[in-house]
Amino acid sequence: MSVIAMILAALIAALHIYILYLEMFAWEGPRARAAFGTSAEFAKSTKALAGNQGLYNGFLAAGLIWGLVAGKADVVVFFLACVWGAGVYGALTAARKILFVQTVPATIALLAVFFA
Repeated sequence: MSVIAMILAALIAALHIYILYLEMFAWEGPRARAAFGTSAEFAKSTKALAGNQGLYNGFLAAGLIWGLVAGKADVVVFFLACVWGAGVYGALTAARKILFVQTVPATIALLAVFFA
């Protein structure tokens, strides 16, 4: 795996750690509400659901980190594909911007892995 592919995968892992933080710990705060376009009332009533989503984002980050540390390109590819799939689903069901936040970066990283 190339250094560029590793850096891109690490950046995507960092993004998902940040999403974990927003969804699990800062969901009701102004930064998370602005990022996800939610009201204070909605954030309060969906805090447990957001925490669950944050945990899943943490698993995506953990898988990418595991693959990078272990030097296993197949693991990195699997978790990048999971990020890609989550991004497509999120763009279709929740918000179109997820396509640009998750799917496009995952696609670029996957291409970097495959064409390294």
